[in-house]
Amino acid sequence: MSTTTAAAPAPGALSQSHRKVIIASSLGTIFEWYDFYLYGSLAAIIAVHFFSALPAGSAFIMALLTFAAGFAVRPFGALVFGRLGDMIGRKYTFLVTIVIMGISTFLVGILPTYTSIGIAAPILLVVLRCLQGLALGGEYGGAATYVAEHAPMGKRGLYTSFIQTTATVGLFLSLLVILGCRTLLGEEAFKEWGWRIPFLISFVLLLVSVWIRMKLNESPVFQQMKAEGKHSKAPLTESFGNWSNGKIVLLALLGATAGQAVVWYAGQFYALFFLTQTLKVDAVTANLYIAAALAIATGGFIFFGWLSDKIGRKPIIMAGCLLAALTYFPIFKGLTHYANPALEAAAANSPAMVVADPENCSFQFVPGELKSHVKFNTSCDVVKNLLNARSVPYTNEPAAAGSLASVRIGDTVIESVDVSTLAPEVAKAEQEKLAAAVTAAIDAAGYPAKANNDEMNKPMVLLLLVILVLYVTMVYGPIAAWLVELFPTRIRYTSMSLPYHIGNGWFGGFLPTTAFALVLLTGNIYYGLWYPIIVALITFVIGTFFLRETKDVDITK
Repeated sequence: MSTTTAAAPAPGALSQSHRKVIIASSLGTIFEWYDFYLYGSLAAIIAVHFFSALPAGSAFIMALLTFAAGFAVRPFGALVFGRLGDMIGRKYTFLVTIVIMGISTFLVGILPTYTSIGIAAPILLVVLRCLQGLALGGEYGGAATYVAEHAPMGKRGLYTSFIQTTATVGLFLSLLVILGCRTLLGEEAFKEWGWRIPFLISFVLLLVSVWIRMKLNESPVFQQMKAEGKHSKAPLTESFGNWSNGKIVLLALLGATAGQAVVWYAGQFYALFFLTQTLKVDAVTANLYIAAALAIATGGFIFFGWLSDKIGRKPIIMAGCLLAALTYFPIFKGLTHYANPALEAAAANSPAMVVADPENCSFQFVPGELKSHVKFNTSCDVVKNLLNARSVPYTNEPAAAGSLASVRIGDTVIESVDVSTLAPEVAKAEQEKLAAAVTAAIDAAGYPAKANNDEMNKPMVLLLLVILVLYVTMVYGPIAAWLVELFPTRIRYTSMSLPYHIGNGWFGGFLPTTAFALVLLTGNIYYGLWYPIIVALITFVIGTFFLRETKDVDITK
């Protein structure tokens, strides 16, 4: 068994023992994030296999909701494993989490689809996503706390920044594996069955991760505290049962992790979904550009972690939130301009408008086919489904109560049809007739069915994606050190894990779903950006005025 000394070396180059701690903790966490993000990267394909009974737009929303389910349970994982980590130790707790994560991800790779076992398929998928979320809820706090408690004074921002790279590197690794499988198998085979391979590979990564984690010793700070009998017997009560610590937990959530989370997910996942689902860039190209942006900008995690040891955690994170809030609209409009100029030109020259009685327009965030009493068959819903399927942005204009909806595309006006009272065969024929007319008008107006790679300004697309990832590195690089330093050793694992995972699990994890639902509601392809912008601004205000700087605190107490 390897040994790790409790005493921190003098400031300077990383010692061998510190390098082992950082590498072992980071590698295990990379593999865990790889497992978690496979689902997000393959959401569009998973929608086809597990939600095939739904229309395309609703199926993708449901796939994102299932993805978000893993985030929803992360705070509960933080409570369960945070408590264990503060009571029995950091090492064994995040050893358990990686086993749960690896097994549940492997099972996704062998899970039968909807066509094989019906409704049981999406139910089992949700269960496995929840297990992944529970495991990840305990993983991050353990890894960040473990590394920080090994770090010498004045180096915690730098040391923990390596942990901060793991989420992005895990995403990067998942994208590379997916791209490799797509290239080797071909797109059709990958969509049919090859998407399972990246999930199955996770079993190998699980074995490697467990072997790495087994070689670590317990945190020296925790060992000393336990030897002195000062470790917490009731970390949940101490963390959240008294206002003095509970107030810091709440401020850490609203003034740090909520904004950090929306910037993180907007800059990586939402950017990927925006390229593929809204701008219709093919999946291979979009993944390549996201991967390239990650490769170029990931060093920012280390830089901003190092810089936070010099100037503080708070100014860097607050600056990242503010920059993101001020520039998201021009950046995402720039992505449209450079990635799919034909879509931008068509929207400018032949704008689309839906004229409908607002009472007949549903909020299509909830897929009707999951509830037999809800059907999206009104004249408004039918035509909006057609526009959404082609990612045609549109505005809304109210019409007289009870009137049929119509759509205006440039100078062409097409009346919709209400199929809610028609016989199934008649309804199908009327919808096909309407779809043909709307599709012809869309094509005539120049709206592209997919982005043309030859028309794409590739350097500018990459530049904008790199800027988005740099914002991510600003808010995420110093966050682990800041959270660790906000709380005392005896309840650190529990106290820091909950605000981190509520912020990232709820505020961040639900971002793609919420943003796309807002787009479906309004027809404005940029409207979903209001969600991360508002959250980032709230964090900027609360963090700036109510959270303290912590870079010089003694975390051994």
